[in-house]
Amino acid sequence: MKKKLWQGRFDTPLSADADGFNQSLTFDRKLFDADVEASVAHAAMLGECGILTKEEAEQICEGLKEIVRDVAAGMPITGAEDIHSFIEGELVEHIGDVGKKLHTARSRNDQVATDMRLYARRSCDGAIRALKDLVEVLLLRAKEGVHYVMPGFTHLRKAQPVNCAQYFNAYSEMFLRDIDRFSACRARLNVMPLGSAALAGTSYPIDREITRELLGFSSVSQNSLDAVSDRDFIAEYLFCASLAMAHLSRLCEDTILYTSDEFGYWNIPDEYSTGSSIMPQKKNPDLPELVRGKTGRVYGALVSILTVIKGLPLAYNKDLQEDKEVFFDAETTLLQCVGIYAALMKKITLNVNAMYEAAGEGYSTATDVADYLAKKGMPFRDAHAVTGKLVRECIAAKKKLTDLTLEDFKAASPAFEEDILTAVTTRASAEARNSVGGSSVKAARAGIVSLKKRLAKY
Repeated sequence: MKKKLWQGRFDTPLSADADGFNQSLTFDRKLFDADVEASVAHAAMLGECGILTKEEAEQICEGLKEIVRDVAAGMPITGAEDIHSFIEGELVEHIGDVGKKLHTARSRNDQVATDMRLYARRSCDGAIRALKDLVEVLLLRAKEGVHYVMPGFTHLRKAQPVNCAQYFNAYSEMFLRDIDRFSACRARLNVMPLGSAALAGTSYPIDREITRELLGFSSVSQNSLDAVSDRDFIAEYLFCASLAMAHLSRLCEDTILYTSDEFGYWNIPDEYSTGSSIMPQKKNPDLPELVRGKTGRVYGALVSILTVIKGLPLAYNKDLQEDKEVFFDAETTLLQCVGIYAALMKKITLNVNAMYEAAGEGYSTATDVADYLAKKGMPFRDAHAVTGKLVRECIAAKKKLTDLTLEDFKAASPAFEEDILTAVTTRASAEARNSVGGSSVKAARAGIVSLKKRLAKY
């Protein structure tokens, strides 16, 4: 282990067990690219401001680029307390004592805060791309299913027939909100802490706008105490990830139910299924189950960071080192889960006839009967009561609403006419709901167009 950046204050080196517990290189090595990028910008700014000579700044920037080439060629990232120490140590080995000047007007506190924002910015971009791919798959399934009808559920009981495209559009709406949240999160976190130093700012005549422009931040932080200790953006990313996983988990639950023998609406292909080690007949939905289970893992990351920051005094505290592992794990989990589900949803096949038949079960068109009477002028509450009585009689006689004759309907109310026999059919029920966002073919198609238009912004 190389000499610590802070070793001068101490008479004896850190004990091996304390050193192992304190180190973060095993996980913050993921910040390598961000740390080099921020260091190059910082050195360039120091040269522009005359704090370093132009030659020194150029030498540092070239040395940092050499380290990038070395790592790309296979040089291991080891032997340091953290990624910042590793890069600075390698820089000194490459260019000598000039490398020690890189840390002028900078602290590891504002350095790591900047690195994490650079990394989180890319993470938001990655989440947006992955979710966009998933929505595009769902839109293809919606386009395919626009003429299909399936059961719509409330309380996990058949409620009303719905357009299959409307179903897939519902999940697209959820994931589009997730995309919007990640986009807003990215905009809020795009603030540069570099220049805040340890906590109080710096006495060097730096120009933070130079660094900001080089790093592509939209603004610089306005309070150095807050800047070095702020991890709100980590919590916000993890909240966005948690909600996206919640939506994905709902789709998992539907997939597990709809592909079961009891429902039989969808089929998962063999290449996305697994079997049982003891029961030869089993075809298990392990991928949806795993994604559903991993949702709790991402939730745990959010709870972890909220717990870390809830009682910290200003400004920086080493507790904040705990922001990284949960962030990295949640990011990986989210991208894996969204990616595998986009692939799975491409391959799902729909049992169109089974869905249609199920959509007409459970007296799912009863609301159409009540609406029919209400449109004839009967108060809806009275229409509801008349229809409820009809359903009760059908249950007793073991009949469906479509089994009733016009005379049966007229016995319940003289307001019924011949067209009630069509109104209670499954397809007519779905097609009758032509309001914006509804279940008719026209409304479902309009939903697809709307989703595509909003998705195009990203």
